[in-house]
Amino acid sequence: MSCDQDAETRHVLGCFRDRLKRLIQVEPLLDLLHFLEPDRKDRIKAKFREEGDINAAAFLIDEIIHSKNYARGWSRELIAALETVGCRHAAKYVLNSPPEPTEEAENDSCVRLIDLLQLTLVSMKTGDVCAHCRALGLLTLEDQENIMKLTENQGNIGGARLLLKRLVKNEAGWFSKFLQALEDTEHHDLVRELRGEPCNEDVHIEVITNGSSWQTQLSNYRIISLPSSEESKRDIVLRDYQMEVARPALEEKNIIICLPTGSGKTRVAVYITKKHLERKKQMGQPGKVVVLVNKVPLVEQHYKAEFGRFLKHQYSVERVSGASQLKISFPQIIEQNDIIICTAQILENSLAKAKNGDEDGIKLSQFTLMVIDECHHTKKGGVYNHIMIRYLSQKHKNQLLKKQEKSPVPLPQILGLTASPGVGGAMNQQMAEEHILQICANLDAFTIKTTTFKEEEAKTPYKRIARAEERKEDPFGDVIKKIMDEIHTHADLKPLCDPGTQYYEQWVVQKEQNAAKEENQMVRVCAEHLRQYNEALHQSNTIRMSDAFRFLNKYHTEELKTKSSPDEEGTITITDTERFLFTLFKDNKAKLQELMGKPQYENNSLAQLKTSILKEFSTRERARGIIFTRTRLSAIALCQWIQENPKFDEVGVRASYLIGGGDQSVVKPMTAAEQKDVLNKFRDGQINLLIATTVAEEGLDIAECNFVIRYCLVTNEIAMIQARGRGRAEDSSYTLVAEAGSGVAERESVNEYREKMMSTAIVKVCKMNRADYEKKTREFQMQAIIEEKVKIKKKLLKGMMKEPPSKISLSCRQCSVFVCSGEDIEKIENMHHVNVTKQFSKLFTVRENASLQERLLDYETNGVIACKNCGQQWGSMMLYKSIECPCLHIKHFVVTYSSKKKTFSKWSELPIKFPAFDYTQHADLLVEDSEEEDLETD
Repeated sequence: MSCDQDAETRHVLGCFRDRLKRLIQVEPLLDLLHFLEPDRKDRIKAKFREEGDINAAAFLIDEIIHSKNYARGWSRELIAALETVGCRHAAKYVLNSPPEPTEEAENDSCVRLIDLLQLTLVSMKTGDVCAHCRALGLLTLEDQENIMKLTENQGNIGGARLLLKRLVKNEAGWFSKFLQALEDTEHHDLVRELRGEPCNEDVHIEVITNGSSWQTQLSNYRIISLPSSEESKRDIVLRDYQMEVARPALEEKNIIICLPTGSGKTRVAVYITKKHLERKKQMGQPGKVVVLVNKVPLVEQHYKAEFGRFLKHQYSVERVSGASQLKISFPQIIEQNDIIICTAQILENSLAKAKNGDEDGIKLSQFTLMVIDECHHTKKGGVYNHIMIRYLSQKHKNQLLKKQEKSPVPLPQILGLTASPGVGGAMNQQMAEEHILQICANLDAFTIKTTTFKEEEAKTPYKRIARAEERKEDPFGDVIKKIMDEIHTHADLKPLCDPGTQYYEQWVVQKEQNAAKEENQMVRVCAEHLRQYNEALHQSNTIRMSDAFRFLNKYHTEELKTKSSPDEEGTITITDTERFLFTLFKDNKAKLQELMGKPQYENNSLAQLKTSILKEFSTRERARGIIFTRTRLSAIALCQWIQENPKFDEVGVRASYLIGGGDQSVVKPMTAAEQKDVLNKFRDGQINLLIATTVAEEGLDIAECNFVIRYCLVTNEIAMIQARGRGRAEDSSYTLVAEAGSGVAERESVNEYREKMMSTAIVKVCKMNRADYEKKTREFQMQAIIEEKVKIKKKLLKGMMKEPPSKISLSCRQCSVFVCSGEDIEKIENMHHVNVTKQFSKLFTVRENASLQERLLDYETNGVIACKNCGQQWGSMMLYKSIECPCLHIKHFVVTYSSKKKTFSKWSELPIKFPAFDYTQHADLLVEDSEEEDLETD
């Protein structure tokens, strides 16, 4: 070939790079590429060993494109080598003879179908199918030898996976030959499933056709439920490593399974559940399984994707959560079903009822297996730990009963699932091992099972740190700092750290609390405003200046609204300090607006993020990713920034945000239905970029991503592992975007070190002498039981020492006006503190509730109640069985208790016993008042 032809081949390689890297087999090809120098081959081989076939192929292509030193005719050698090693499909692309678009689309659909059904296909008889594929020209002799060698070393499933991986690299037409090979080897069920025909299983994949060719969108594959008399024969096929970690549980031992995100932990739990119930049935014993999760969306997810999907045709499976009305009759649900999936808090509440002698409670002895998802949360203070303390206490009592030759109380088998138990802030290896032993003790685990993945099975994302240069100029931030300095001077405050940091946030929160107790309204309101400016500084360092400005503007607008009375009864007081603060923002508003319109002053982290996103979407054939950020506000702002920027639209970015459902933020939370809708759109490709808070890091079923970005966000090693695990697709990347000098990259390095400590600790714990392991875990368990007993005694003592409500009084946190005595407060459903006195009703106004109005059994929230004097929010107006009840939130008040002024964040912190709300008495009073009004009218 001429030099011109070599140059044309370089151009073609660049054009088809994304497709070629998936079609080329690097290892055998390198041996035939004599134009490559030995040291370059070594670099490519190292890339293959470290990052797999696709990244190595991309590296090889880039090497050929950018090097100009190869002898003339190298392109002929490359094409001949591709054909020799069986990469004829790749050779056609290099020759610039790609298949027709319809043929290419059909082939892409075949590849995705094989990937979609891989868990079913790996059950094939690998040796027989491999021999037939070789005879049909789908595999080279070297391919056959490698597959059979892997089958011998790793088992049938490992060989089958390599066979499938090799098949899809063939040129169009391979799919029909593969079906023939399966038919010839009597895999008729697999053939029917691949063709979308009814088979013996209750689920198959339907491939929607369009004329003579298949659609290219993954959303065209949908699961179809089929009624079948053979449903009971449905089986769950585990991979070799999954079966290995499940083995002790199949022997009825308590274990923890520690496998990376996306490696099928839940599928293993489903298999163990199935075998457990089958064994109980064979033995003529009752079997009942409870699956515990720590987030409401996970209840539905585990039911639909795993336990319900595989087991509901054979067993009765039900799900219960705080969002479900079924929680009202939880004991009945337990009694009527074989498998119950529920939030841990629902179970804990019912266990507590049984402990208190309530007939509506349940006992652990009613279950034979308890599956605990994300079990690394089984630690002090967590609901999982409360449940396991009950288990350990009963286990200890059982030992005493056995000594007394009495029958022990049956306890369920425990199965814990986690992607990362973490190290609990350990500073050295010994402390890390202690942490792993503590988790094992908390779950009464016989052992913790994990695995080291071989290269063929591992899907670890390629990791990189994208450092943004420090900001050289920040006039927008300087204006905010100038405002903050003026507030410091006005209130005579001397901060101990720089504004814009977490330390400043902690300092200013403490100042506000102290000022509220001291009734120093000037300092209190200044501290509250400083906190907002500090948040705005943080935002301007991570998102756009315009987002930070909108945040401040919204805060001041809403604060001014609270200073206007909604009725004619009077005017709310604005203090001199408040007037100073409102004027200060107003005077600087124009300057902030001017600066936010100058892109040269935007933070460099945002520019680095833009580069990273554009790179992912311009270099991948089908990009799908998640960006993790710290706050809900930044998630929404980043999403808006992406949607408003035409550059992202040009490369096909379709973004949406995913945030939490708890009402603990200034940002309106997402409902479970809204979260589900976003995830469904992400799963079927309508959305290809999620901007999420940490709600998406753990547990939620999120479609495989080929890139994950953590944006200026580092927490602990567990969160790092969970976030990285979202990049499950082959050739995936994990990027940390951080400003140089921010310390984010350094903290990520600490997390990486802790991850290594964790892995080493798990291995050491697994290798511990059995007697030493049991002694150590028993010590931890006894310590936990004793600590719980002490805690209960203290709680009982505290309950006995609770004083009458007359001992306290409440005053407004902002203006210090007297609100009410504790004697005026009653409790609804042992939870909501209300004041329905006529005197109290004269002190507040009712405003529209900006947050979602959510119906909650017998009551609903109707509006916000606020101080008539200063506009400070006090709580919400509840409608309880048709009676309006002002519900007080303790955080908005200063409590005078034993002549001392204190602030509280929860009512439970107050050692006061409030009476239950007397519905009948208040209903009678309302009826009397209504009758009196009617008489006056007459």
